[in-house]
Amino acid sequence: MTAQPTAAVRPYRVEIPQSALDDLNERLDRARFADTIEDADGEYGTAVSRVRRLAEYWRHGFDWRAFEARLNAYPQFLTEIDGQDIHFLHVKSETPNGTALLLTHGWPGSQAEYLDVIDPLTAAGFDLVIPAIPGYGFAGPTTARGWNVHRTARAWVALMARLGYERYGAIGNDGGSMISPEVGRLDPEHVVGVHVTQLFSFPSGDPAELADVTDDEKRALETLQWFWENMGAFNQLQSQQPQTLAHALADSPVGLLGWNIQLLPETLDEDFVLANVATYWLTGTAGSAIRFYREMALDQEKADGPTTVPTALAGSANDFYGIRRFAERDHANIVRWNVYETPGHYTAHQAPEVLVRDVVEFFGSLG
Repeated sequence: MTAQPTAAVRPYRVEIPQSALDDLNERLDRARFADTIEDADGEYGTAVSRVRRLAEYWRHGFDWRAFEARLNAYPQFLTEIDGQDIHFLHVKSETPNGTALLLTHGWPGSQAEYLDVIDPLTAAGFDLVIPAIPGYGFAGPTTARGWNVHRTARAWVALMARLGYERYGAIGNDGGSMISPEVGRLDPEHVVGVHVTQLFSFPSGDPAELADVTDDEKRALETLQWFWENMGAFNQLQSQQPQTLAHALADSPVGLLGWNIQLLPETLDEDFVLANVATYWLTGTAGSAIRFYREMALDQEKADGPTTVPTALAGSANDFYGIRRFAERDHANIVRWNVYETPGHYTAHQAPEVLVRDVVEFFGSLG
């Protein structure tokens, strides 16, 4: 790591005012829950029973201050890039000149996704930079158009240069699995590898691509089709009219809870679910976070060929992770493709030891 001026990087601590927590509790106390019909638990969307249970725990069990203290146990900073404040954790290892890792979350997650891997990865000799996507979390909402995958990736390249890293890897989950490969495309001179839990490469529409699909690929395509037909409403709405939904999410913590937990399944512990949901509520970024989908839908920027940096997948068998033939069309240097029997979408939290091992092995293999 090369020393750089740090005037543009300001120390930060999470300190939510007690008045904001009091307001949240009052709103939870006054919550008016949706009606439902008999035997429809989950069939029509997020189940009322689960929303009630989580709202009760949010009000009487979840400890925001404990989560806040966990975040504040690690160095955090703000810096302005491209007119937008960026919040990030920056945790250094004791290994001089070790590889830095840039870890990016998605929606409806947050930096909380990576808290369980910070200590083991720094112990393995990696410096960690964990930013929040612009418009998500503690730096506040975005204030201008255009914060899509490409603009975020450019901001990440600028961030790593500002921090003085000349050699780093890019890691991602969910939306981060779109941003991190783009970081590699933009900065191949400094990005030594990209490690993601999904590779979002899909059929182009050419029938020839599907002529000889394997049974495993067919199952993956069927899973993908089922998801979009049964669980894809969030993407449609957030890609078209995020502001319409934002009015409800900004005014009701229970409304925000009901919307976000559609992709925070019951296999996750309640504290993790609420750490993520509460972050959106207490920072006022529920609306700007979903606006990211609209920005992606409007984005006309096209890739000029496949990515070329070494790329690794550590997918979960219980989540869509990608289809290799299509991924290889978009990423020319996939050197590692592992699928694990992990619980689901949030591997860094649900199976941190699996992700850490895969990351250490991958970046160790790159020299």
